[in-house]
Amino acid sequence: MNFLRGVMGGPSAGPQPSGAETIQKLCDRVASSTLLDDRRDAVRALKSLSKKYRLEVGIQAMEHLIHVLQTDRSDSEIIGYALDTLYNVISNDLEEEEQEENLPKQVDDLGSQFTEIFIKQQENVTLLLTLVEEFDFHVRWPGVKLLTSLLKQQGTQVQQIILVSPMGVSRLMDLLADSREVIRNDGVLLLQQLTKSNAAIQKIVAFENAFERLLDIITEEGNSDGGIVVEDCLLLLQNLLKNNNSNQNFFKEGSYIQRMKPWFEVGDDNCGWSAQKVTNLHLMLQLVRVLVSPTNPPGATSSCQKAMFHCGLLQQLCTILMATGVPADILTETINTVSEVIRGCQMNQDYFASVNAPSNPPRPAIVVLLMSMVNERQPFVLRCAVLYCFQCFLYKNQKGQGEIVSTLLPSTIDGNSVSAGQLLCGGLFSTDSLSNWCAAVALAHALQENATLKEQLLRVQLATSIGNPPVSLLQQCTNILSQGSKVQTRVGLLMLLCTWLSNCSIAVTHFLHNPANIPFLTGQIAENLGEEEQLVQGLCALLLGISIYYNDNSLENYRKEKLKQLIEKRIGRENFIEKLGFISKHELYSRAAQKPQPSFSSPDHMMFDHEFTKLVKELEGVISKAIYKSSEEDKKEEEVKKTLEQHDNIVTHYKKVIREQDQELEELKQRINTLTSQNEQLQGTVTQQVSQIQQHKDQYNLLKVQLGKDTQHHNSHSDTFQMNGIQMEEVSKLKEELEEWKNKHELLQGQLREKDSLIEKLKTSQLEMGATEQSSQTSKSGGLELSNELQKELEMLRSQIQLQSAEISKLQIENQRLQIMNTTADPVLGDTGATAANNSELEGRLEQEIKELKSEVKALSEEKESLKQHLDSSSSTVAILQDEKSKLQQEVAESKKEQDDLLVLLADQDQKLSALKIKLKDLGVPVEDEDDIESGDQGDEDEDGDEEEQD
Repeated sequence: MNFLRGVMGGPSAGPQPSGAETIQKLCDRVASSTLLDDRRDAVRALKSLSKKYRLEVGIQAMEHLIHVLQTDRSDSEIIGYALDTLYNVISNDLEEEEQEENLPKQVDDLGSQFTEIFIKQQENVTLLLTLVEEFDFHVRWPGVKLLTSLLKQQGTQVQQIILVSPMGVSRLMDLLADSREVIRNDGVLLLQQLTKSNAAIQKIVAFENAFERLLDIITEEGNSDGGIVVEDCLLLLQNLLKNNNSNQNFFKEGSYIQRMKPWFEVGDDNCGWSAQKVTNLHLMLQLVRVLVSPTNPPGATSSCQKAMFHCGLLQQLCTILMATGVPADILTETINTVSEVIRGCQMNQDYFASVNAPSNPPRPAIVVLLMSMVNERQPFVLRCAVLYCFQCFLYKNQKGQGEIVSTLLPSTIDGNSVSAGQLLCGGLFSTDSLSNWCAAVALAHALQENATLKEQLLRVQLATSIGNPPVSLLQQCTNILSQGSKVQTRVGLLMLLCTWLSNCSIAVTHFLHNPANIPFLTGQIAENLGEEEQLVQGLCALLLGISIYYNDNSLENYRKEKLKQLIEKRIGRENFIEKLGFISKHELYSRAAQKPQPSFSSPDHMMFDHEFTKLVKELEGVISKAIYKSSEEDKKEEEVKKTLEQHDNIVTHYKKVIREQDQELEELKQRINTLTSQNEQLQGTVTQQVSQIQQHKDQYNLLKVQLGKDTQHHNSHSDTFQMNGIQMEEVSKLKEELEEWKNKHELLQGQLREKDSLIEKLKTSQLEMGATEQSSQTSKSGGLELSNELQKELEMLRSQIQLQSAEISKLQIENQRLQIMNTTADPVLGDTGATAANNSELEGRLEQEIKELKSEVKALSEEKESLKQHLDSSSSTVAILQDEKSKLQQEVAESKKEQDDLLVLLADQDQKLSALKIKLKDLGVPVEDEDDIESGDQGDEDEDGDEEEQD
């Protein structure tokens, strides 16, 4: 301690030592002192000097401090001081005074240099990882801060060292489970730096249950109402999920998307949001966008979109979208988030179309958003977000496109309410150029890859002023274009017209029908204008090229050849191609082509749309080739196109016929399977009834044996004489029932004979038919098998009836025997008590046996009825099969005839195609190879043939 007083500036008569000398003495003390207390005091002194004399402490003491970490691990206090000292030396988080004295660049360089010295020996980082495992607060916390600082300075190198260190990442994951919040929070910051731009570490952290722990922390801190800890957790989640498809799939499969819904449950009172809440909610929305980003694989994005709908997350976002009092930046980010959640997902798009704003009367959310887009008083970023939302709503959504265009058609316009179509038209022709551009791009997306809607939009009529006749929407667009409006407005209108006319010959004809359009385009292209107008010239060249490429030559004055001659005379082909190339060379074109979301630094840079850049890339080459083609080449190309279209139509027709026949065959197979299963069920029922009959038979034999024994043992004349009256009544009833059974038996035998004759007729007819086509043989053999099975079943039923008739005859014999016993009975009566008891007992047994015989007769009658029903169903089945067999024979004959016709037509078409290909090759036109298509068709025919053989 005396040494420290002297070093730290205690009372002394001599001159005061400099900072460097003091640090040198402290370093010598750390290195040479044998007492732990002295070394601890020296390291404490270095810690106090490390902020003011950072450079000196770093140069002189770093090696000694690392040695302390290696050798004095038993003392947590000196380890903590050493780690704090190293942190002060390496970290760039300086005091404000020091930041004023030193330039930031020098500070950054100093921290980076000391970090490089520390990690030069990889064992130092491994040692630090071991110290972070210590539970002692004074060791673990400074260790976490030091490792975080190392990652900030030299992230890539430190990441690699931790990655190769055994259980390196797993050790750091334990920090999230620390009960001390300061360590847990700094552990989150450490993992932020560790997971930056390293997919391997991101995967390890994710599979170490990071998602579960981070979401628990966010929930504990209050979700969006939480503090900066929530912000740090969200940043770490973004690191783990962004551009990492494996972690995104793991996040979805772990049902963690469902846990995001409570984040967006905002109350009715949305006034006075804190800055931290705005930041947290902004990061939460960005995290949702990471999962459904258009740059992700389509399959992963689609599954996340569906999960967000099913768990109610999309509904919650739409609630925020329509809420009042939400800050502008949160509202903008919410619109962007909803856009990407519904983009390309039909289920989510349909739900979004049904969302209504809480107004009176309620209006669709799309209409409310479009009102903001065409309102020039709204913020620029908000208008861009609404445009992106509208584009995502229409992306691959033909149903939504049709609903938007229908609001423009005369038959569906509602004068009492504002529709989406009316808002787009209002924005298209307003005085605000940004509204013109947004409305034009939105309307172009409603027509994207939908030729039907392009034709329907030609019916739209606009009332320009009172007293003047209405003009078409196409004509009004060209009128505004020729009036010389702002560049942004003209670019938007030209993009709309190019999208509208592309791949729609009828729209091209309507455009060419106006005699002022072509002269305007040629005049714009031919002039030598400034750089600002070059973009308009390029788009005019593209529109003129579309008018040539998609021209069906229905207008004599504007045929393809005449338009090409006009370009040659007034513009020049080379000049036309050069002007066309201005589009793809423009800087704003390259920016728009990068991603679907419109993001512009200022309204002046809002020129190109992402989808339009795809159209330019597709058409630029084909238009350039079309300009140089001669009229003869165009004619030949048109003929080839028509022939190929006819051939494709014929092939498509016959494929459709074959597909329908396959469906009919499948239906017939299903019906046969159903009948087979029913037959099996009937056979099972018959088997069950046979077993029941056998049981009844056994019971009857047992009763008969018992009855014989009793009559021999109790051979009392008086007893039998007293019972004679009862037996006579029962015997008469049995006779009547036996007569009825005989009549029923004769009827059933007659029906069996009829069924036998019908089956014989079916056999003879099938033998006469013979073998035909392979497909019909399959169905016929199925019918024969079914008829054979039915015949077998009928034979079984016949044998069962014969058995039952034998039973009936046995009953008749037994009845006769009883009658003989009654007639030969002795009329003498006995008076003893024993004889009376025997008589009463025998009387009871006979009554019981008679009752059992009656129940058996009743059961036999029920079985006869069920057998009769089965016979009826079998006869109906035979009739149905006979009808189906005749239908199948007729269908086989018709299909054979159609196949023969198809073979003849295909042979003719192949000859024509080969002749046309030879002509084209002679003229020097490249012809596409259709071997793959032919091989694909052949493969389909082979598969159909195999299926028929299997049937």
